[in-house]
Amino acid sequence: MIPLRDDNPTSTRPLVTYAVIGLCAVVFLWQFTLGPGGNEAVVYALGFIPAVVFGIDSLPESLVWVPAPVTVFTSMFLHGGLLHLAGNLLYLWIFGDNIEDRMGHGRFILFYVLCGVAAALAQALPETGSRIPMIGASGAISGVLGAYVVLFPRARVLVAIPIFIVLYTVRLPAIWVLGLWFLGQLMSSAMMASAGAGVAFRAHVGGFVAGVLLIGLFTRGRRG
Repeated sequence: MIPLRDDNPTSTRPLVTYAVIGLCAVVFLWQFTLGPGGNEAVVYALGFIPAVVFGIDSLPESLVWVPAPVTVFTSMFLHGGLLHLAGNLLYLWIFGDNIEDRMGHGRFILFYVLCGVAAALAQALPETGSRIPMIGASGAISGVLGAYVVLFPRARVLVAIPIFIVLYTVRLPAIWVLGLWFLGQLMSSAMMASAGAGVAFRAHVGGFVAGVLLIGLFTRGRRG
């Protein structure tokens, strides 16, 4: 099920959402120009590696580009491939504008970052000795999805459903679209081998839950 757009207008221009999308795209293009070897160095230098952040291991001096805790933030703008980037930015494009509209630009920046940090910790704390770099905006964007479910559960979302080689479109309530997405992340997290590389499903779950829990605080005093 692929979301295409929502029927949920906004009253302000989502400048922060646009900026995050633009920055992620520019960083990805930069990664691409470096070639495989250079891109690998970027992933290790700026990706979130639990064992390095928690002081269990260290990187070679040539890869220490920023202090280890800063990689919690830099990792949110790196992506492992075009599909990884496109999937993340599609969800942010569809759902981010309404959350930014509701809480305002400044609060949205802080909310987005906090959800990203919560997602990184949700992935890292169960295995602090992991040496696998974690990259991508999906943890922070998962927080946006959690907030959307709380604020706009009945908003209609146009989704494409592939059946064999045909794509069917249908409008569904956001709570169904994002609820099924969250259930899929939760089940994948439970089944994922703890030491394996791949998709950081725990980060998705952690970010989503953080969004659900934080949205009330970030919309307090804002218009309904």
